[in-house]
Amino acid sequence: MSIFSDNLRYLRESRNESQQKTAEALDIKRGRYEPYESGKVEPPYEMLVRLSRFYGISIDLLLTVDLRKYDIEDMLRLADNRIVLPIAVDQHGENLIEVVPHKARLGYASGYADPEFIESLQTLSLPFLRNGKFRAFPASGDSMPPHRDSSYIIGKHLENLGDVSDGKTYILVTKNDGIVYKRLSRNANSSFTASSDNIVYAPYVVEYREILEVWEFVCSIETEAFAPDDVDVETVRGMFQELRKEIRGLRG
Repeated sequence: MSIFSDNLRYLRESRNESQQKTAEALDIKRGRYEPYESGKVEPPYEMLVRLSRFYGISIDLLLTVDLRKYDIEDMLRLADNRIVLPIAVDQHGENLIEVVPHKARLGYASGYADPEFIESLQTLSLPFLRNGKFRAFPASGDSMPPHRDSSYIIGKHLENLGDVSDGKTYILVTKNDGIVYKRLSRNANSSFTASSDNIVYAPYVVEYREILEVWEFVCSIETEAFAPDDVDVETVRGMFQELRKEIRGLRG
């Protein structure tokens, strides 16, 4: 059985309802509902939306997170009664930002939905980052100057891919590539074109179905000072280009 089918069974049983009663509430026959719960059939898009609204839980959580590991009553409820993952806070109620270290980078794609994995990460708090869920990811390679391997890129979690804006930078967590940091442009066929600011790296297509998480870039933290040899013309140019883009984004 998949996480999704396990979640359906768990949510139904937590209400002490039969498959017949749940199917009637969804305005479908039990024979149509049962294969969704047993994992024999994947529901179409319109049924996913119906199930999400029925249980008040986002489609992303239904498909990717084992809800048996959480106390649903403690989860954050959005204005439309949808549920998202809990936000960790300190003793003063400040939002804590989990920091994904370099050594955990490769394992993040498989552990991102495991509460024990997330709880094992160290945290930090930045007072100017509020009203959202933030996480810090390690930069890797030279594909997105001026960020270097010694940088941590902080992103704001987006629940819906529809909130992605063309031309902005995002941290993607994908099934095949793990954590990547790219500039995204939306395509017409349920995919994005992911581009690097370093022209050495060719753009490529990322299908929506490959994406596990998307985090909008908000800021970065440099953990090492620039050495004189590191500061060349192209590095400085890239830094100013990124700064101009960020300023335009703030004005917009």
